[in-house]
Amino acid sequence: MTPILELRHVSASYGPFRALFDVDVVIEEGAAVGLLGSNGAGKSTIARVISGLVGVDSGDVLLEGKRINRWSPEKIRRAGILQIPEGRGVFSSLSVEDNLRVALSLQKSSARKALLAELFERFPLLAERRRSRAGTLSGGQQRLLALAPAFVAPPRLLIADELSLGLAPGILDELYDSLGQLRAAGTTLLVSEQQTERIVNLVDSAVVVEHGRVLFAGEPQMAVAALEASLSQQP
Repeated sequence: MTPILELRHVSASYGPFRALFDVDVVIEEGAAVGLLGSNGAGKSTIARVISGLVGVDSGDVLLEGKRINRWSPEKIRRAGILQIPEGRGVFSSLSVEDNLRVALSLQKSSARKALLAELFERFPLLAERRRSRAGTLSGGQQRLLALAPAFVAPPRLLIADELSLGLAPGILDELYDSLGQLRAAGTTLLVSEQQTERIVNLVDSAVVVEHGRVLFAGEPQMAVAALEASLSQQP
């Protein structure tokens, strides 16, 4: 079967700085795949390449075998790929409700009101803070706000970039439980993470990225071992 997403020999840059070198990643539909690596290894760049936020210098990004390298981020989002970016991933100056309305704007207009009501019923905290500016929420609450729309309008592929960044363990437990629920409901996951102990319990396979290159791809525990061995050899 054709994978839902595939990167073939992808290289990418930020201006004169080369960030990815000949990267191959394969994601089967319904799978959960981890992206492991230290800070600056290239994990976020892979996520941004897939969602169209960073252009490709060479190679191909394929969605069900169709080349999407030159698609706009909006077209990629409409095709069913949703990225929760590194950091908080919300519009801090907008209210909680307005953030959710923006997140649901690609849904049919006739369905948006019902989806918003479902979100508030499912997440009472967001309902209580619906008029508050998103920037006044805690870090964990902002991450929940970014992730929540995926529960009522599930994407085909969800890319979660560095969920653990700056969050308390209890909040992370809730967010990873939420990812597990999405995966059980049929959403394909690509999760970028530095905290390997969390990701191995969620994913089927993992890709280790080092200095913009794929160091290892395979079983999660073996990926963690490959990452730890690589880090131990660094000065």
